[in-house]
Amino acid sequence: MGLRGEAAIVGIAEYPHQRRYEGPRKFTLEQWSELTALALQDAGLEAGDVDGLVCSDIRESGMFTPATVVEYLGQPVNFAERIDLGGATAVGMVWRAAAAIELGICDVVVCALPALPIPSNPNPGPVDPQRFFQSSSPNWGSPQAEFDIPYGNLAQNAGYAMIAQRYAAEFGYDPEIMAKLVADQRANGALNPNAAFYGKPVSVADVLGSKMIADPLRMLEIVMPVAGGGAVVLAAREVAERCRHRGAYVTGFGEHLTIKTPTYAEDMCRTPVGPASEQAFAMAGLTPRDVDAAEIYDCYTITVLLTLEDAGFCGKGEGMAFIRDHDLRCAGDFPVNTHGGQLGMGQAGAAGGMTQVVEAARQVMGRAGERQVAGCDTVYVSGTGGVMSEQSALLLQGG
Repeated sequence: MGLRGEAAIVGIAEYPHQRRYEGPRKFTLEQWSELTALALQDAGLEAGDVDGLVCSDIRESGMFTPATVVEYLGQPVNFAERIDLGGATAVGMVWRAAAAIELGICDVVVCALPALPIPSNPNPGPVDPQRFFQSSSPNWGSPQAEFDIPYGNLAQNAGYAMIAQRYAAEFGYDPEIMAKLVADQRANGALNPNAAFYGKPVSVADVLGSKMIADPLRMLEIVMPVAGGGAVVLAAREVAERCRHRGAYVTGFGEHLTIKTPTYAEDMCRTPVGPASEQAFAMAGLTPRDVDAAEIYDCYTITVLLTLEDAGFCGKGEGMAFIRDHDLRCAGDFPVNTHGGQLGMGQAGAAGGMTQVVEAARQVMGRAGERQVAGCDTVYVSGTGGVMSEQSALLLQGG
């Protein structure tokens, strides 16, 4: 059951991530068009080759989103899907596109997550309560609105800090080791021209000296929102074989959803990425030992720690020792987030956008420059939506 590994990422596009965006503002549809053109050019394909797309929300339409994108691109498709999985969206897009290709519905699918600022609205209307409360469910009838928001359980910082506190109570917690995780990733990001922190590594002391935001999470352990965005093009094997670059074939995937907020988690230290990763490895016929690099969703340091454990790279409660004992830099013995991750690159819209997926494909294609992992043939990718609520896993391999 599962994929046969007959669909590959063949083209990638990525806007440079910027903390203070200084370029022209573009509507989401404009960004979709531009990223699509760039990714197709990278693959050596034409717009007329596209017969599928996967999107997320766009600013210009609250419904009929795929049709709105198709209309703007001027390219009819046989397959279209809209994904709402927060930071698990990019991985969810890719496996759905691969499945559609293997089913014979389409041959070439574009997945894009634009995240540049859009032109200012002269009639903005009332304040969005979601932004005001920093909550995704403030609506009447929502359990979160009734049981969480009134008591201050708001936004991501509180939820992830609560998870980190629970982990500390159960397994112990070493701030220096978590700071090493950040420093290793920022060393990778310092080599990435597209990263917001390009040329700006940090030390363990820098991380420990940064402001405490939500105990035990310090400022440098938390992602920074930036402008950016990215896209990938997937194609069937017969198309991939005539493209410009080595294909990054989708050989395994998994997805698992359990909760909306940590209030209702049965066990905050055992996360949905476990079942998702188990399915992905089984589908691909691989084990964690076969992985050459891991592009792990890293909205917070605790997210990486739990993913390392639950995906099977180490045992439960052994994540701190794993990070301490391994060099996670791109030239190290266990490369993690070779592009810098979101902690070293910035979080561009759609809860992180395409950064992990794009870097995984780049590594398999052998196009990462001085960040290139030697002999990189198998890359694990994870996505995390909400507060460890909905998680996805992906395995990409060279064809």
